Amino acid sequence: MSSLSEVVDSLEYKIAALLKQYKDVKQTRVELETELTALQQENLKLKEVLENREQKIKTLKTANALLGSNDYKRETKLKINSLVREIDACIASLAE
Repeated sequence: MSSLSEVVDSLEYKIAALLKQYKDVKQTRVELETELTALQQENLKLKEVLENREQKIKTLKTANALLGSNDYKRETKLKINSLVREIDACIASLAE
């Protein structure tokens, strides 16, 4: 009979160890999910900052070209031509 009680004790010990591991893994998972959420929010904020700065760069390039800088004149002319085409298309659709 001592053999049976030893087996039961061993199983109880192993089950307790598995439960502890499960709780530890579960806690780690919760912590990682919290960290992931925080990092995703930070990533979104950084993307917004990047988009804002890219827009500012485009605006500054256009302003430089309009002020006489030769570096961005071609880009500005292309953008103006694109805007003129869009306006022409709008006028044409209104005239129909």
